[in-house]
Amino acid sequence: MAGTDRRLRAPAGPQPTVILVRPQMGENVGTAARAMLNFGLAELRLVAPGFGWPNAKAVAAASGAAEVLNRMTVFPDTEAAIADLHHLHATTARGRELQKPVVEPAEMVTAAKAQLAAGRRVGLMFGPERTGLDNEDLILADSLVTIAVNPLFPSLNLAQAVLLLGYEWYRAAGPVAARAGIDQPPATKGEVADLLAHLLAELDQ
Repeated sequence: MAGTDRRLRAPAGPQPTVILVRPQMGENVGTAARAMLNFGLAELRLVAPGFGWPNAKAVAAASGAAEVLNRMTVFPDTEAAIADLHHLHATTARGRELQKPVVEPAEMVTAAKAQLAAGRRVGLMFGPERTGLDNEDLILADSLVTIAVNPLFPSLNLAQAVLLLGYEWYRAAGPVAARAGIDQPPATKGEVADLLAHLLAELDQ
C-alpha cells in the first residue's frame, strides 16, 4: 500500500548483533540487511569483506534498509568483531569435530533472549557464501546453529540464513526471563583473548 512504512516494528528490548564473516558479494550484504530489518534487527558487522565499502550493489540490494547499512561497522578479523560480546552463536551446515553444543534456531533464540535479558551482549555469526565458517571461526562460538534443510542440498544463500534466524527471533514471544545463577556477567571474548595472550607470554618466559 502506498505510503505504508514497509519496516516491521522492532521487538522491544535488547537485540543480538549480526556478524557476516568474509562476505564475498556486496549484493548479499544488502539482502542480509534487508532481511534483518524485516525482523527488527539493526546492528550489523562485517569481517574482512571481499569487496570495497561503501558498495553501490549492497545499497541497491538492501531495498530501503539503509538504516542498517548506515550504522554497520567493518572489522579486520573475527576476534576484533566479537571482542565486546559475551555470547556468540555461529551458523554452520556441516558436522564439525568440535566439542560445541549444536542447537536449532528456536533453541538458540531462547538462549539468546535469556542472555540479553541478563544484560549480556550476544552475536549471531554467519560465514562466507562459498565455504561457510571455518573451524578457526567456529571455535570462538559458544554454540553451533544448524537449520533443518534438505540433506541432499543443504546450501543456503547468506541472506536466506540471516532471514531464517531473524524470523525465529522476531516470532519468539517476548524476552525470556534470565535464568538463576547467571547474575555475574562472563568475560567478553576480548577479555578471554587478552587472558590467553597473557598466559602464553608467561609460559614463554
